[in-house]
Amino acid sequence: MYRLKDKVAIVTGASQGMGAAHARMMIEEGAKVVLTDVNVKEGHSLAEQLGENAIFVPHDVAKIRDWQRVMNAAAMAFGAVNVLVNNAGIIGSISNTIDLSIDDYRKVCDVNQTGVFLGMQHVLPIMKEHRQGSIINISSIAGIVAIYGAPNLAYVASKFAVRGMTKQVAVEYGSDNIRANCIHPGYIRTPLMAAATNEEGGEAIAQIPLRRLAEASEVSNLVVFLASDEAAYITGTEQIIDGGMTAT
Repeated sequence: MYRLKDKVAIVTGASQGMGAAHARMMIEEGAKVVLTDVNVKEGHSLAEQLGENAIFVPHDVAKIRDWQRVMNAAAMAFGAVNVLVNNAGIIGSISNTIDLSIDDYRKVCDVNQTGVFLGMQHVLPIMKEHRQGSIINISSIAGIVAIYGAPNLAYVASKFAVRGMTKQVAVEYGSDNIRANCIHPGYIRTPLMAAATNEEGGEAIAQIPLRRLAEASEVSNLVVFLASDEAAYITGTEQIIDGGMTAT
């Protein structure tokens, strides 16, 4: 049984890490997936590995024209999009608030916040037309609680914004049978995580009740569930997957 049969999905930031894991598992579950990323070489390579139910489109999520190109490519390759996974995100410079430059602040918010807004804005009309849609926005536990040692204020601001935008879209478009949920991962074993800490998690593991980092596939399991009809009555929620970090 394919849990995502007849689903057409866009997954941003899909060249590596969590995005690649999401795309791979969604295809295994029967979806057709448009992978997007600024990392063109790895994106094309992954799409080729995933086969005929995957295409790759170069994509800067902060640019309206790029979103238009992605939507056109999705329609031509697979038809109407009914799942969006806004996964693309950046950490930005490691900086305290006093030293964070306005340029660095805007760069992080452009990708992490404006990119999510543009993604939802572009898929909502087609989802409304077909009265079917699941939007899954990848936030962070930094969008749930303040974290000592967070990379910078812009990252926290953008991840809290994703939480609020998700709820607003869930309320606005629930009557159109469009669901919107956000996922708040803790420490996941990905290249982004490795850039923020050491490869094994180091001090981070001591903060996690389960005493380990998560694998990207563990987040992908949640993405697949929220994209599937099994989650048909779930919308406007924060799904925390952090090994118990925010429970303490």
